[in-house]
Amino acid sequence: MRSPLNLPKKETLAPQTFAFMPTHTTNKLKIFNDPVYGFIQLPDESVFDLIEHPFFQRLRYIKQLGMTHLVYPGALHTRFHHAMGAMYLCLQAIEILRFKGQEITEREALSTLQAILLHDIGHGPFSHALEKVLVREIGHEALTTLFMERLDQQQGISLSGAREVFSDHHPKKFLHQLISGQLDMDRMDYLNRDSFFTGVSEGVVSWDRIIKTLNCSENQLVIDEKGIYSIEKFLIARRLMYWQVYLHKTVIAAETHLAAIIRRARQLAAAGEPMHIQGPLLRFLRDDFRVVDFERDTSLLEDYSRLDDHDVFSAIKTWTDHPDKVLNRLCTQLTSRKLFRIIIQRESFQKGMLDELRKKISKLYDIPPEDAAFFTAQGITRNKAYDPGVGNIWILGKDGGLTDIAEASDQLSISVLSQQVEKHFLCYPKELDAEPVRRDLTET
Repeated sequence: MRSPLNLPKKETLAPQTFAFMPTHTTNKLKIFNDPVYGFIQLPDESVFDLIEHPFFQRLRYIKQLGMTHLVYPGALHTRFHHAMGAMYLCLQAIEILRFKGQEITEREALSTLQAILLHDIGHGPFSHALEKVLVREIGHEALTTLFMERLDQQQGISLSGAREVFSDHHPKKFLHQLISGQLDMDRMDYLNRDSFFTGVSEGVVSWDRIIKTLNCSENQLVIDEKGIYSIEKFLIARRLMYWQVYLHKTVIAAETHLAAIIRRARQLAAAGEPMHIQGPLLRFLRDDFRVVDFERDTSLLEDYSRLDDHDVFSAIKTWTDHPDKVLNRLCTQLTSRKLFRIIIQRESFQKGMLDELRKKISKLYDIPPEDAAFFTAQGITRNKAYDPGVGNIWILGKDGGLTDIAEASDQLSISVLSQQVEKHFLCYPKELDAEPVRRDLTET
C-alpha cells in the first residue's frame, strides 16, 4: 500500500510507506473526501476502528465553532471534520521529519496519529461554548484522557503510546508538539478549516509550506529559516481569525446566551423542577461531577458520550414552553436569534452598571432581581497570537542555531503579536433602550 502523500517531485521526496500499513487492500483502508485537503487515506486499520467507535462518531454531531453559525452561516463543520484534517496534516509532518533524518519508529508514528485523531474526543455539545458549563468541574482535555483510557480497554487496540504522546510523557517531546504547541497540526487545521467554512479569507495559511519547513532540533519542533515568512503569515492570520471569528462580538453574545440557558436549567433541575426531558442531559443538569466521579462510575462517561448538539438544542426548543419565565424567555430568544446586545470596548465598564441593568430587566420582565442576572453578563476577552510563555517558535538557522521568531522576524508586528490584548464586554437584552445605556457605560 503506497503512502497517501503526494509530495512534489522537485522536492525529491519520494513517498514512503509506514511499516504498520498493510500491504494489501482491505475494507478498513478507507479514503475520505475532505473539502479542504481533498482525499485523505487512512494509514492503518486501527485508525478505521477508532473512527468507527461510537465515541468518535459522536463528533459528527458537535459543531467545531459552537454558535458561530449564527454569524457566519457556513460554519456548520464539525469536530469530526477537524479531527480527520488534523490527522492528515500530522501524517504529512511525520513524513517530512523522517525525510530530514529524524528517527520516528512505526509505533511512534502510529501513536502520534492515534493521539491527534482523538485529541478532541472529550469535547461536549457546542464545543467551547459550553466548556465547563454543562460539566462544570472538568475540561475537555481531562475528558479526552478518560475516553482514551476507556478505548484502550474496549477496543483491543493498544493506545498506551497514544496516551503517552497526548499527555506529553513520551521522551520525544516534538511528537507531543505536533498535537499541542505553537505549531501543532490541530492549530494548522482549524485555522484553514474555519477560514474555509466561514468564508473569512484572512485565516488562510500556507499549511503545506509550513509543514515542508518543519524540522527537529534539541528534541523540539522548529522551523527551517526559509519558512520564516510563512510563520509570520500564520501568526497574523491567527490574530485576525480570533477577532473576526472566535471572538466576534455576536459570537460572544450568542455563546453567553446559550450558557445562561444551561445555567438556569441546571438551577431548576437541581431544585427538583420538572424539565420535560429525559436521558443523559437531565443527569448532567441535576448534578455536578468531578473527574473522580467519572473514574468511579463507568456509566457517567457512557452517558456523556451520548450528548451532542442535537440533545441540547432539542431541549432548548422544548423549554420555550417551560413554565419558568426566565428559562422560557431565554430559550425563545435564542431559537428566534434575538440575542443579547453586546458592547465591547478597551476600557472597563462603570461600577454598578450590572446592578442598574438588572433592576431595569427585573422591572421589564417582571422577575426577581436575582433572576435578572441570567440576562446580563460582563467579562473580558483576551487574545495573544504568539505566547512564548507556553512555547516558543524557534527558527533553525543554517548554522544550526535557534532564534525565537520574535527576534528572527524583521516584521515589527510579530513582537506586537506577543503582547496580550484585552477587551471588556457587557451583554444585556435588546429590549432595553440601548443608546442611554451605551452613553453611561464607560468610566470617565
